[in-house]
Amino acid sequence: MSSKAVRTGAHFMSGDEACAEGGMAAGCSFFAGYPITPATEVAERMSIRLPQVGGVYIQMEDEIASMAAIIGASCAGAKAMTSTSGPGFSLMMENIGLAAMLEVPCVVVNIQRGGPSTGLPTLVGQQDVMQCRWGSHGDYEVIALSPDSPQEAFELTIEAFNLSEKYRTPVVLLSDEVVGHMTEKVIIPDSKKIKTVSRKLPKKKPENFIPYAHEEDDVPPMAIAGEGYHVHATGLTHDELGYPAINADAQERLVQRLIRKIRNHVEEIIRTEDAFLDDAEIILVSYGCSARAAREVVETARADGMKIGMIRLITVWPFCERKISELAALERVKKFVVCEINAGQIAYEVERCAGGKAETILAGFMGGRIFTPEELYRVVREAAE
Repeated sequence: MSSKAVRTGAHFMSGDEACAEGGMAAGCSFFAGYPITPATEVAERMSIRLPQVGGVYIQMEDEIASMAAIIGASCAGAKAMTSTSGPGFSLMMENIGLAAMLEVPCVVVNIQRGGPSTGLPTLVGQQDVMQCRWGSHGDYEVIALSPDSPQEAFELTIEAFNLSEKYRTPVVLLSDEVVGHMTEKVIIPDSKKIKTVSRKLPKKKPENFIPYAHEEDDVPPMAIAGEGYHVHATGLTHDELGYPAINADAQERLVQRLIRKIRNHVEEIIRTEDAFLDDAEIILVSYGCSARAAREVVETARADGMKIGMIRLITVWPFCERKISELAALERVKKFVVCEINAGQIAYEVERCAGGKAETILAGFMGGRIFTPEELYRVVREAAE
């Protein structure tokens, strides 16, 4: 990639544009997508910028083909990315499962809008959280990151690529319309200060290479198609050579490894932003644009004498199970208030992990607008009474 891939300096840009710039800063050289509100600006930015830096942009006929294209590009050695929103995300699900099964690194940006179906194309929602985790059939693990600003959209897109390459898995940047369309200052550092990760390549000669051989970290090296290695790709359950193995033993070995390579590294993957947890009796849990209102509520409630803390989910999946469970076990922690723009998705995860030791209260909208701090403060005030 050209050095022009990183536009160092201070910029005034939207979250969608910052996603595109973050992708290029991470080394993305291939983008395939299909226009959809409110994610189209990611593709538009890529359509202009990628050719300028030696990359390839292609508009596909739909989101199914877009996901297939980035899988193919990644298998050929490119860092690849697509972007979409609710209905398009639904169409991508089968091939997201294929990417998980083939262990193909790639990044999917989902700028969430209100649903279900066509829903609210131009208005915010956070209703794809559980779809992101469970949308494709079968057992597999997923990594999803949630920015709360254009600055973080830039930074987390880079992190999404790094995690994808490290663990050989699709990673979702789970943003939302408010963050995608808001325009704020974004500082892009010099390329030498941007940490990038590339996939582990084979060290053995092609004739000795076993594509899915056991590795200590459960992540096998990835051979690049066209470089002399024998590559066989199938969505069927396969053996260590990559060939179909339709039996329970092969399924157990393969799927357990796909799960284990993420679950055994959750402490390295999970990131949260915490505030005032040392003495909190009520803990606000939020992510994305909703966390911006939650942060102000915590400051106001603290000034009013309430012992309230906050957890902002930077990593949505894997979920911070241990943190919630340990906090719920503290006698002083009485309630969790989950602020999200849906009918309750992360709220159910918090409730599950709290295990009945602390009450979980949902502060939720069905989509279309963000919380005001005043609305959320009333929920927190009632919870404190």
